[in-house]
Amino acid sequence: MTRIQSRIWTPIDFEQDGKFSDCLRLPLSTTKSAYGWIPIPIVSIKNGSGPTAVLIAGNHGDEYEGQLALMKIARELRPEDVRGRVIIIPSLNFPAVRAGLRVSPLDDGNLNRSFPGKALGTPTEMIAHYISDFMLPMADIAVDLHSGGFSLDYVQCALVRPGRTEDETDKLVELIHVFGAPVSFISSGDGGGGATTLNAVARELGVLCITTELGGGATLSKTGLRIAEDGVKRLLKHFGITPAIDVAESTGSELMEIPGRDFFLYADDDGIFEPSAEVGDQVEEGQYAGRLHSFDNPIQKPQELYFPRSGQVACRRYPSLTTRGDCLFNLMRPRAAS
Repeated sequence: MTRIQSRIWTPIDFEQDGKFSDCLRLPLSTTKSAYGWIPIPIVSIKNGSGPTAVLIAGNHGDEYEGQLALMKIARELRPEDVRGRVIIIPSLNFPAVRAGLRVSPLDDGNLNRSFPGKALGTPTEMIAHYISDFMLPMADIAVDLHSGGFSLDYVQCALVRPGRTEDETDKLVELIHVFGAPVSFISSGDGGGGATTLNAVARELGVLCITTELGGGATLSKTGLRIAEDGVKRLLKHFGITPAIDVAESTGSELMEIPGRDFFLYADDDGIFEPSAEVGDQVEEGQYAGRLHSFDNPIQKPQELYFPRSGQVACRRYPSLTTRGDCLFNLMRPRAAS
């Protein structure tokens, strides 16, 4: 079968030494622009041979810490600082970034639920395919920076999937400690995107990949921004790509786990959510978690909610307005010794 090439293109030559800033061109034919394309900003910094780091943010458009961290790094790095290659895409889902949305306004596509994508698919599927088919195969290390976005407030953390082998898992755990977020997870991704995320495709390709959650509420956490910037710089230094970069040493990371779906608390009805706990709080199984107020019946007694397990709050719903099926809390606990 003939391999279908991506329809996305760029004038950047990723094999050329130097620093180049341009964009990926995502073709989009509309009534107002029959042969048009949408820009996705990209920076390539290369100096001789060496490892390649692919740094990505803006996979979801309403998550900002990673976007700003990568913009700052893109401005700061010079070719003479690099031994190898750094490719930076700070606003991968550019249509969603421009609109301030988690999903694309072009096709309602959730990019981090669209991997490995389709070469001839929707705009969101085409972006996922380009990353899966072209960018990740070039990478020795991939970083995909996320936050909680509009709907969640999240503990600042790093996440990896278990490797395909024990050796790969050991290397990923090492990267967690190099990155240096306060807490980190080794997660199968079953509570989120499963096999449809960038991280999942990277694993299948054998590319070491680390992702994050750095805040939430569709606003900017200064702490999350600092963690993102310092963590990425430490990874680049660890791989020998920017050996002289100025960044503080990591103090390590506390390994946590979310063992299963019973560590999630979901809304069983629509209403206004009144939480009783904040991100980072330690809670006990059966402890009062908050209440859900009916906006249809003002005199109806609110539904009281209770934590299903003991643990620490990893994230909670940020907007008060809630629909049945929304995640209200996600709990974590220290990772069990293997």
